[in-house]
Parts: sequence; structure tokens; C-alpha cells
Amino acid sequence: MYRSLFPRDLFADLDRLQRELQQSFDVASPSIRGFAGGYPALNVGSTPKSVEIYAFAPGIDPAGLQVNLERGVLTIEGERQPTVRADDGKTTAHISERFEGRFRRVVSLPDDIDPGAVQASYRDGVLHVSVQRRESAQPRRIEVQ
Repeated sequence: MYRSLFPRDLFADLDRLQRELQQSFDVASPSIRGFAGGYPALNVGSTPKSVEIYAFAPGIDPAGLQVNLERGVLTIEGERQPTVRADDGKTTAHISERFEGRFRRVVSLPDDIDPGAVQASYRDGVLHVSVQRRESAQPRRIEVQ
């Protein structure tokens, strides 16, 4: 009796179009490894005196972590060894969600950092890197004469 102005599968077509757009831009949803699969997950923040970077990398040997600072770019590299070994031919992994293998994360730092004042520590699976800001960049009070 009534004729629809829109085809019945309009919403299905819109869903299909949205999926195709997401695939074409390669937009990944956040996962346990962070957005777009970045490992380790990072928290980066700043204070008036420093820039603080936290990398969440449990199960990594701290001796195998490499932290480099060059020209205002901080690089964190390392490798996580596999936990399930299938060397004997009897072990089968059905689900493996834990990241294993080499990783590298790069963080651009502001221009006012002091490359000579960097500290890194690893505790309870968290790598904490603290980069101090230059003394000349610190806020200071100027007295009016």
C-alpha cells in the first residue's frame, strides 16, 4: 500500500560503506596492546621540571632493554621471548594473546629537555624514563625593581 522512499537495506549499505572506509584507512580499534597494536603501551606526561615516560612491559629482562635519546627523540627497544615452547612436538598453543618478539617505540620530546639529565628504571614490569628540562626553561619569578 505505502511505498518506501528508501530501499529496505539502506542501513546495511551504510554499515558496509563504514566498514570499507575503516579498512581503507586501516583504522584499528584499541586492543590490549594499545592503539593499532603498539607494544609496549606508553603513558607520556610532563611536569614543569621534566618529561615522564612510562612503558608497560611486564616479563622483559631489564638488561635487554635499550633506551636511547638522540636529537630530541627517545627510542625504547627490546625483545620479549616466547613463553610457550613447542620444541617437543607435544605442546600446542590454542590462544596466544601475549606479545612476543622485538619491539621499538619512538617518542618525540620537546626542545627544552636536557639530554644529559636522563634517568631510566624498571620495576614491576614498568619502565620509567624521566628526562629533565633545561634549567633555563624552568619557570622563575622575576622581581620588579
